[in-house]
Amino acid sequence: MRNIIKLIALQAVMIMGMASCVNTDKNRNTLFTAEIYKPSYAAGFRILGDSSHQSVIIESVNPWQGADGIVRRLFIERGDEKAPEGFDGKIINGDARRIVTMSSTQIAMLDAIGDGKRIYGISGLDYICSPTVRNRRDSIADIGFEGAVDYEELIGLSPDLVMLYGVNGPNPMEGKLDELDIPYIYIGDYLEESPLGKAEWVVAISEIAGHRKYGEKVFDEIPVRYNTLKDSIAATALDAPSVMVNIPYGDSWFMPSTRSYAIRLIEDAGGDYIYKDNTGNSSRPVDIEKAYMLTSEADMWINTGAARSLDEIRSACPKFTDTRCFRNGYVYNNNRRSNPAGGNDYYESGVMHPDLILRDLITIFHPGTFPVDSLVYYHRLK
Repeated sequence: MRNIIKLIALQAVMIMGMASCVNTDKNRNTLFTAEIYKPSYAAGFRILGDSSHQSVIIESVNPWQGADGIVRRLFIERGDEKAPEGFDGKIINGDARRIVTMSSTQIAMLDAIGDGKRIYGISGLDYICSPTVRNRRDSIADIGFEGAVDYEELIGLSPDLVMLYGVNGPNPMEGKLDELDIPYIYIGDYLEESPLGKAEWVVAISEIAGHRKYGEKVFDEIPVRYNTLKDSIAATALDAPSVMVNIPYGDSWFMPSTRSYAIRLIEDAGGDYIYKDNTGNSSRPVDIEKAYMLTSEADMWINTGAARSLDEIRSACPKFTDTRCFRNGYVYNNNRRSNPAGGNDYYESGVMHPDLILRDLITIFHPGTFPVDSLVYYHRLK
């Protein structure tokens, strides 16, 4: 009788254990589905988790131009927690402490949260403006550019994570990183149309570094400053100067979409982008004659490539010297903060300072609003 009771008890324990395993597996499939950080401005990322776990999933949504319904995932294991069953993304164990960045904006975001010291590899080290990086350049490797990446150098860095970006499709490094079993994540800030959406990617990067709440605090101050400036100029500006952008590239002149980041800044600063025909999701080339006509009608001309003087504009497109904005000297470029190799801090730290860029543009479009010597990223060409 006693043996029968023991057998029944053993069977009961086994059944309970099996039920527990089933429930655990079932639960693992439903974990990490709550959006624990919902971006206010960015469209390209989500952070998923649940209240009972430390681990999270970061999703990069449509991480290159033309992507539709494509999601790349990164699972950050914390504690003894594991990824959900069947997880189809990359996995890192704990916070990323050795990071390789393929874009300068990723460096600016890590700097903004005090984590520039986690950068061990960079693409194009000479072009980086970050003082944090330049002061550590002897301990940071330049792994080269896409298509010419030094994978031996990369392997020697033992990175926890590589931060990629995509242009017109998956990054060419994907296959080799998969082969080497090096985790990666797409940081798609450049695809955001909102200046504040670009900056909000700092929250995703701060999650990777293990202190999202601090990243949220850093970001939350940016929209306050930006929207205060935007609302102020909207309430006080009496006119909106027409604005031409860019410079020839070969035989074409690329004009941004009215929905783009650069044009959003112009409009928020109280300017009127002169080319309304492109409402798509990428820049559109126009011929030089069309560009000349637009420039002739514009009050201001900005973002003129690498030019640092009017003489350089004259050399690049001599016909444009008789346009009104050129004759009046209303030509401004965003390369005031450039390093000797030609790296432009507008495209680096500017991602974390859209309010300063906006203030520059307001200063240019509405003289007298702010002192002209307060320009940070822009300068008037002479």
